[in-house]
Amino acid sequence: MDKIVECVPNFSEGRDKTVLEKIAQAVRDTDNAVLLDFDPNGDYHRTVFTFVGTPDGVLQAALNAYDVAADLIDMSTHKGEHPRMGAADVVPFIPVRGVNMEDCVAISEKFGEAIAKKHNLPVYLYEESARTPQRSNLAKVRKGEYEALEDKLKDPQWKPDFGEAVFNPKLGGTVTGARFFLIAYNANVKDPDSKKANKIALTLRESGYAKRDDKGEIIRDENGKAVKISGKLKSVKGLGVPLEEYQISQVSMNLVNYDVTPPHVAYEAVLEEAKILGATITGSEIVGLTPLEPLLQAGKFYRERLNQSTDVSDEELVQAAVEGMGLSDLYPFEAKKKVIEYLI
Repeated sequence: MDKIVECVPNFSEGRDKTVLEKIAQAVRDTDNAVLLDFDPNGDYHRTVFTFVGTPDGVLQAALNAYDVAADLIDMSTHKGEHPRMGAADVVPFIPVRGVNMEDCVAISEKFGEAIAKKHNLPVYLYEESARTPQRSNLAKVRKGEYEALEDKLKDPQWKPDFGEAVFNPKLGGTVTGARFFLIAYNANVKDPDSKKANKIALTLRESGYAKRDDKGEIIRDENGKAVKISGKLKSVKGLGVPLEEYQISQVSMNLVNYDVTPPHVAYEAVLEEAKILGATITGSEIVGLTPLEPLLQAGKFYRERLNQSTDVSDEELVQAAVEGMGLSDLYPFEAKKKVIEYLI
């Protein structure tokens, strides 16, 4: 393929394997699209799918996958630990090779318009596809989640980019857009209570947290807006979540530009904050796929720390990254199944 686009839709189903397999098969059955991975999480009740292909192939695969999800997912009964707004919560398109961001913006617009028309749901554009600055940040678009969407649609400033401002109780809403390659990266906290994990996330994420007085009340400026303390890491979004399956919690992060904050920098920052709080970090995980480059960066970092040569093979650098960040803490990290360059 001369032109390659990646799509990483997040569907609000993480427990029913039959539903997930049907969504996966819809992608497999699409010409000029290749399903690389799908990674369900029962606690989050959410699954991240990853597929690549030609621009037209990826668009059609996304539409086919959404059609299946729309039939089988009912948001009115959905409960999960991860923030979500709809059956297909967020559907990003990412340029990989031979295409630019503008190409992916156009694909996201075609996708959003098509599902809004066919399935009668509100669709919002975010990141590089956003038509107003207010909508560029996923967290702001998704604020209040599914439960607040019905009221949100009554607010003129939240009129959807596609579809009517009418609540669809079965499907909720969908956010789509073009963005840089995002790495979903979680650090594992040896504590089932997520309070410390959340404190770490708030301290590190770029948006930071609201400043509070001695009584714990939020401090506000003359306009009534909360005074924010900026987070320590740029291009990072995050929150703390419990992970009942492993009886731990996680600092769940989206690294939205790994050139700015790569995984190993985020991990080292988590370790520093955990030490302050007396929390134990046992390792980390990459959800879905990752480019090779940030693993090579991490491998060099950890080998240099051990006074080891960095003039070694990619495989040795990846192994150093896996060991340094504890990427096999919850389950074995298999580079051949996780690194996008090894799969295309």
